[in-house]
Amino acid sequence: MNRIVCLLILLFATSCNYFEKKKVYPEDLIEEELQAINWTEVDTYPTFASCDSITVKEESKVCFQNTLITSVNQYLAEQNIVVTNDVFDTIKLNIIIDKHGLLEIESIKIHPETVVEIPEIDSLLRQSLKHIPKIYPAIKRGQQVTTAFQLPVIVQIN
Repeated sequence: MNRIVCLLILLFATSCNYFEKKKVYPEDLIEEELQAINWTEVDTYPTFASCDSITVKEESKVCFQNTLITSVNQYLAEQNIVVTNDVFDTIKLNIIIDKHGLLEIESIKIHPETVVEIPEIDSLLRQSLKHIPKIYPAIKRGQQVTTAFQLPVIVQIN
């Protein structure tokens, strides 16, 4: 009998933890949710009105990039660029599109040989992006978000 009483007391003493309520703070819930979100992926990529009808995510991204590249190439083709040596370079534009759809150039990676042949290439590239159509920002969980892209621009002048 003595053992049963001791066992019951021991059982009640250790089971009290099951009745404890943990206080949950909203900040902790938000932090957990933020950790669970994959911030490297967006639900929809930035887009132009001309790409708006495309519903497949990857095709939308390709349309967006092609529209940007076409705009840059058209602008560069309209410029009277004279070189002494042939130029063949893939220039990498690192761009940011903010949550309002504004485009900003973060950096431009150009081979030194290209800069020697076309000293104004940096300003020409920056100017070319001022003539692009209105950008609609990327969407993540129903919210407009800032995204970053690397845009390859092939420059070939003979």
